[in-house]
Amino acid sequence: MNRQDLIDAIAAQTETSKAATGRLLDTLIQIIQSEVARGGVVKLNGFGTFEKTSAAARTGRHPLTGGPIKIPSTCKPKFTPGTAFKELVKD
Repeated sequence: MNRQDLIDAIAAQTETSKAATGRLLDTLIQIIQSEVARGGVVKLNGFGTFEKTSAAARTGRHPLTGGPIKIPSTCKPKFTPGTAFKELVKD
């Protein structure tokens, strides 16, 4: 399912216009991204949690030479599915 398919499905189930649904989806994504970028956590009960995590600096291997390279610390977004979502997907 791509973005447009999702908009179509939401619009059909909520009986709203596709344009309004697209704006709502864009706003939802923007708010989640902004909150996580600030270091906040977005919890959607039954669905999951979006949060910012950090990865420590480490030494890796250059894929061509095999020599060591330094990989700097970084921050990444993380999604952890909720229990209800896990159970739904489990079977």
